[in-house]
Amino acid sequence: MTRLLSDQQISDFRRDGFLVVRGMFDDATLAKIESWSRGLEEAADRPDYVWKYYEDSLTQIGTKVLNRIENFCTYHDEFSAFVRGPRMAGPVGELFGEEAVLFKDKINLKRPGGSGFTPHQDVQAGWDSYAPFFITMLVSIDRATAENGCLELAAGFHNKGLIGDYWAPLTERDMADMTFVACPTEPGDVVFFDSFAPHRSGPNLSSHQRRVLYITYNAASDGDHLARYYAEKFASYPPDVARDPDRDYRFKV
Repeated sequence: MTRLLSDQQISDFRRDGFLVVRGMFDDATLAKIESWSRGLEEAADRPDYVWKYYEDSLTQIGTKVLNRIENFCTYHDEFSAFVRGPRMAGPVGELFGEEAVLFKDKINLKRPGGSGFTPHQDVQAGWDSYAPFFITMLVSIDRATAENGCLELAAGFHNKGLIGDYWAPLTERDMADMTFVACPTEPGDVVFFDSFAPHRSGPNLSSHQRRVLYITYNAASDGDHLARYYAEKFASYPPDVARDPDRDYRFKV
């Protein structure tokens, strides 16, 4: 199979903990991703379908906006085939040095008025109870800018292991030596980052949404954990439509 990443790109990823590839997906492929995503956004909320999460709007007080869709590959055959296929799992496998296996699937929508994400490492969400290492592939569906909350990354800290505490954002002390750099992206751009790379994003106070596809993989030699991960997440943090009204649910990292 034709390689999609160069030796230099793989070296850069290992040095920084992330890699930005501009224009990785052409307009035709991006149109499919956008169409599938829009269909999921417009689908009715059901406890037996894709998981949809909402948040309080920062700009329209008293209203909620859709901010995240997860576990859609379970119900969407075309999306599932794509994220497990050579265009996505292929380059991630090149970064692993072996076959990549899907761990979780997510679309972060960040509508106008949507909040940002506090600085964290993905491993702080307890992912290392499933496998020791993960790589996430971000595909920009819309233009992501500093104004609508693009991804920000701190290079070179992925080799320090777990920096912060589990289930809590990175503290000022944790970030004392870090410099977060904004990573604006155009539709079709891709960012790969590992589960120890510190990252964050700001709120969307603009009038333009910022949809990004986040697909996370682990190495095949570490097993297939998707079903267990989603079963355990459903028990602790289910989608809004499946929640117990008498229980308090809080997003941590």
